[in-house]
Amino acid sequence: MIIKLKSKICDIKVTGVDASCSGSIEIDSALMKMAGIVPDEQVHVLNVSNGERFITYAIGGKGIHVYGAAAKLVEVGDELIILSYHLVDGGSNSYPRIVSWKC
Repeated sequence: MIIKLKSKICDIKVTGVDASCSGSIEIDSALMKMAGIVPDEQVHVLNVSNGERFITYAIGGKGIHVYGAAAKLVEVGDELIILSYHLVDGGSNSYPRIVSWKC
């Protein structure tokens, strides 16, 4: 078994931050559905604007909001890439879902 990229959401911008809430990333529900990401799934977040990276869990909602300690790693307007992974048989030829969303 190996860990492979399941989905990649790119071309998105942070629409809100709140360091006082418990940590997570709120992802627009339509984006989550297109990428095959389910609520509470682990995601890796890459901040294209400043190079920061963090791991958190996804929750559905509107826009892209970063909560908790990770909110200190992003600013409203930063461009992000969100990655999700899955465990597959080593010989699997699965291909990731790539979702590009301008927001």
